[in-house]
Parts: sequence; C-alpha cells; structure tokens
Amino acid sequence: MEVTIRQGDSLWYYSQLFGIPLILIEQSNPGVSPNQLSIGEEIKIPGYVTEPYSIQEQDTLYSISIRNNVPLDMLFLANTLLNPNNLQQGQILQVPRKVNAMLFTDPDNYTYDKMLDNLETLLIVYPFIRQNVIGNSVMGKDLIELQVGNGTKQVHLNGSFHANEWITTSVIMRFLNEYALALTNHLPIRGIFALPLFTDTTLSIVPMVNPDGVNLVINGASSAEDREQEVLEINNQQADFSNWKANIRGVDLNNQYPALWNVEAERKPTTPEPRDFPGYAPLTEPEAIAMAELARLRQFARMNAFHTQGEEIYWGFEGFEPPESEQIVMEYARVSGYEPVQYIDSYAGYKDWFIQEFQLPGFTVELGSGVNPLPIEQFEEIYQEKLGIMLANLYL
Repeated sequence: MEVTIRQGDSLWYYSQLFGIPLILIEQSNPGVSPNQLSIGEEIKIPGYVTEPYSIQEQDTLYSISIRNNVPLDMLFLANTLLNPNNLQQGQILQVPRKVNAMLFTDPDNYTYDKMLDNLETLLIVYPFIRQNVIGNSVMGKDLIELQVGNGTKQVHLNGSFHANEWITTSVIMRFLNEYALALTNHLPIRGIFALPLFTDTTLSIVPMVNPDGVNLVINGASSAEDREQEVLEINNQQADFSNWKANIRGVDLNNQYPALWNVEAERKPTTPEPRDFPGYAPLTEPEAIAMAELARLRQFARMNAFHTQGEEIYWGFEGFEPPESEQIVMEYARVSGYEPVQYIDSYAGYKDWFIQEFQLPGFTVELGSGVNPLPIEQFEEIYQEKLGIMLANLYL
C-alpha cells in the first residue's frame, strides 16, 4: 500500500507504526532519501494492502479503529482526505491490512503467464523485490530476474532451463512468496529468521529460463504461434509435448555452454529435437546468452540451477570447482537428504560453464524422483526437500 508523507513523518515512524523493518521500507522506495522526505510524496509500505470499509450509522473513527484492530494514524495515512468530524453513513474508508498468508497457492500448470500474474501480485505487496529484464526468449518473452536482499554477497538460483521441468519454477516462486512473508511478519523459516539473511545476502532468481518451452509443454503446439508447424515437425507430428525439454527452436539450453561443448555435440542429435540437441554452436540461443551475461554482470558468489529429477546434487566440473564447493554441497545434502555427486558424464551445462568460467561453487540440483514432468502431487514433498537448500544458499 502507499501512504502520503505529512509534516513530521519519517520512514522510521512508518516502520514503528506498521511493524515493518526499516530496511524493507527503504528498499521498497529506492528513489527516496530517508533524510530528505518531501511532504506529499508517496511512500510504499511493504506487506500491506487496503480493504474498503463502508461506514455504518453511529460509527466513529475510534470505533472503526478498535473494530478493525488498526491504529488511528494508520487510518489517517490510508485516507488522506478523511474528516473525522464528518463521517457519513455509506462513506468508504480504506482499512490497512497486514498480509499474513501466502499470496498464491496453486503450483499446477505453471505457465509463463501464470508466473507473470503471480509476480505482479508479489511486486505490489512486496516492492522490496526488484525485477529486471535480462533478455528475451526466441518468441520475445521477457526473461525476468528478481533480486531480494541488501547484502554484498550475491547468490543465484534458477529454474526451468528444461521445459518439462516447469515444476522447478513453481517451487522457486513458492519460496519467494514464503521468504517475503517471513520478512514482513518477523517469522522464521525452519527456525531461521529471514531478516539477517536479507541484510547479509542479495538473492538473484531467474524463475523461468525457458518460457517458450514451458508454455509448449503445458499448452501444446498452439502456444508456439507462428512456429506451430515447426514444433510439430520437430516433435514428429505428435500433439503431446510432455517430453519436450528444449527451447522453441529445439535446442537444449542446458547443452549450450562452452564447457566441453564439442564432447556433447559429438554424441548428441545434430538437428533440432525435443531434447538433447546442443545447437550448431555454443551460445547461439538468446536464453542461454542472457544467463551467461547475467553471471558475468552480477559476479555471483555461487550458483544453483534447479532441474528434475533424481534427488541428487552435481557439484564438480573437471576439477575447476573450488575446495569450498564440497563443504557447501555437504550442507545441501544434510538439509535435503539429496545425494552429492561430484562428476558425471555430462557437459556443456550452465553449472559446468559457471564453474569453469569463474572457479566458484556451482550446483545442479535434481529435484524429486520419477519421470518428467513430475506429477504435481509431488510438489509439497519436493518443496520441503528443496527449502533447506534455498535457505542454506542464503546463510552459507
């Protein structure tokens, strides 16, 4: 919600009145100088919404305040033109309400459009979440990065490199929702209070690397628009795209990186396919290029790429991984129950390239078990397993 600055107001006062940590209010208003507030300026208060209230006969502002458990000054801030001495029956007041529940709860069929709708809601209620467009998909969809936190240490996680692994996006978005809720309500997550994580670490999230492919898996060939015939040909004229991992051009984005790419190219398909085709050269696809450029720009301390399935964590590449990678993966394993695996016979992935390029800790986390796309019935179990890893990524 937004309030209008009055004479004598301060961000510290708003923090005390609304029960929101000062740093969250500051981060929600990046263009505002806390020491030079201007009367009449609008300030965003994170973690609050307003609800309309119709004034009843015999109502007073005090009785409305008591009935709704809202301080009087909150009512004044939410209703700048309010005259407490002239309340009219049927007049509509806006009553501030602190958000104390998840803003969205449906993880199924998590398309790009569904993600955008959920993000719009999150950014309105939690404006300390910063949204950046880091590039575009083949079909022109914005590739979105979210940043949460104020720390100098930057860590990263991403989901849906592979189209039929879209449940990874659902899990990431659920965590973002829970993390923001914990920050504004002073709540712990698994016994860990969120605010110190926020002040120590800046979390970068790309929740859906492959939006064109995700929509294709969930909505079918029509989602490809003018590429409909092309994807049908790649898919052998089959209407079922549940096995599709690639981007809309039939290139496997997690085989696109110059980290022994030639080894993968020699043993993988040589033309576009629903999965495994590494492209005609490394870094040809806009989604893969955007993720590489993001890593170079942000200089992450570590990176986590979330995939399905196998309940394993891959953490090495050709000896380029630093010694601390083993310590980190052992903590990930402890909190998730997943099996650490240092080396596998697979190359050219984002994790591989990140480790090779920066000699920093990088991890591929394979969520759940079964056949992709994993059934949504596994969501809660997967989320609880992954939650420990996401928290560890912040506190380590």
